[in-house]
Amino acid sequence: MARGAEPEGRRRGGSVIAYFTSAKFLLYLGHALSTWGDRMWHFAVSVFLVELYGNSLLLTAVYGLVVAGSVLLLGALIGDWVDKNSRLKVAQTSLIVQNSSVILCGVILMIIFLFKTQLLTLYHGWLLTLCYILVITIANIANLASTATAITIQRDWIVVVAGEDRSKLADMNATIRRIDQLTNILAPMAVGQIMTFGSPMIGCGFISGWNLMSMCVEYLLLWKVYQKTPTLARKSAKVEASELKQLNAKKESDVKPSEGVQLIIEKDVAGFEPQQEKEVGCAARIAEPFVTFRDGWVAYYNQPVFLAGMGLAFLYMTVLGFDCITTGYAYTQGLSGSVLSLLMGASAVTGIMGTVAFTWLRRKCGLIRTGLISGVAQFACLILCAISVFMPGSPMDLTVSPFADISARLFENEPLPTIASPEPEMIFATGMPNLLNGSIVPANSDPEMSPEPVPLISVSLLFAGVIAARVGLWSFDLTVTQLLQENVIESERGIINGVQNSMNYLLDLLHFIMVILAPNPEAFGLLVLISVSFVAMGHIMYFRFAQKSLGKQLFVCHTPDPKAAPDSSPPGNTSTV
Repeated sequence: MARGAEPEGRRRGGSVIAYFTSAKFLLYLGHALSTWGDRMWHFAVSVFLVELYGNSLLLTAVYGLVVAGSVLLLGALIGDWVDKNSRLKVAQTSLIVQNSSVILCGVILMIIFLFKTQLLTLYHGWLLTLCYILVITIANIANLASTATAITIQRDWIVVVAGEDRSKLADMNATIRRIDQLTNILAPMAVGQIMTFGSPMIGCGFISGWNLMSMCVEYLLLWKVYQKTPTLARKSAKVEASELKQLNAKKESDVKPSEGVQLIIEKDVAGFEPQQEKEVGCAARIAEPFVTFRDGWVAYYNQPVFLAGMGLAFLYMTVLGFDCITTGYAYTQGLSGSVLSLLMGASAVTGIMGTVAFTWLRRKCGLIRTGLISGVAQFACLILCAISVFMPGSPMDLTVSPFADISARLFENEPLPTIASPEPEMIFATGMPNLLNGSIVPANSDPEMSPEPVPLISVSLLFAGVIAARVGLWSFDLTVTQLLQENVIESERGIINGVQNSMNYLLDLLHFIMVILAPNPEAFGLLVLISVSFVAMGHIMYFRFAQKSLGKQLFVCHTPDPKAAPDSSPPGNTSTV
């Protein structure tokens, strides 16, 4: 009996060791380290900018605008760069650039915190302004590198590691999202505690040190995953072969000089190049990024999963999330920072439930139907948010112009609102920005006056709907993610996902512009209704995609054969069948 149990124990121990040394687990570990550092930095840099600029949100707003605009304009170019280079080179380069930029930013911020008084007196404060510009620029570079890392790891490497097993791919996608959900909550809390019991300068030093250590470990993990998955090395050979074929074809077809590549060949072979051709070649090189931008968006439009991707992007045009806008509104309605922290934790739990629901629904109903069910579930929960607009306690007042706040400031010279500065230990205690701990009051009002109690029925329904909708939201997000992974050909994964990121940022940017145009609390209910409408439009687009893909079998839910390919490929697309 004991002799039989001993080999069984060894087998179990061997299987555990094999899992912890597998490419899949190493990929999870690298993603966890990368995401933890990203979440700490994204939270901390906003708080640092608020602290440095005298409790004003100006620098934070500029930073957010620069980040969104950069990804919107450069998303296709980043994706094209991912497609044209080997997987290992892309992953290592983006990893080094991202972490090095964060480390450099941390060092610059430490210098600013130490010598801010001296920098204010040098060159009439222009040196300090230059430091602010430098920090925002380098932080934006870090975000662009992070975008490249996300595209290559979450949209390409994970597909190759999963191989032909789509169930394994779904499980890996769900695990990646669970890691994202946990780090979204825990990382800001951790760095917030460090800055609470230390100082912003200590926080900068900790984040810089973390990224230095994490960069080395992640670099090693990427190399291990690359070694354990030989198919990851095939992309570079395939790209080089296709490029060689294109060059040979251009030699034989006597291409026009304006194409640039032929000019290089002619120069190498004949050693002579006319002046006119050189000028045209320079123009072509200058125009190349614009051509890539155009071609990327055209290719995205021509994808069979275009409507599904657009449906996901439309979900970014919403104030129904746990960003600074919705949480700031909740604070004006009487919710404390501790309550908001608990609500954010609850949203993380429901988000993880959404990843579990995704894997279960996909096995039972197939991938496309999972998106339909998830969309219906999300929209049904968001109806609670729409109802909350008309419940007691809602400040919505349609008789008040949503632009009244802006017009008053522009034409009546009304003072701008200021952020009342709380005690330093309150700033980082809950891992939340100053906006949630300090109160927004008019400059001519008395901060000591306590506001009248506001009924919590409306805000309670609002957050109940937002939290419950996370189940459908994350299940839908995983559905569209896997549809893009399965239906976009390997040579276009980078550029298509780069354009998808650009679309997401575009709708996210529009939602911030919407809030800027209607910032008063009386208009927030209108923003909620607009957000629910955009979510509905997004799911209508996905319904149209599903209808085209499945036809009459759209509402026939069945358990798919595990040996057969799932119903994720639209008719006519044989790239994944």
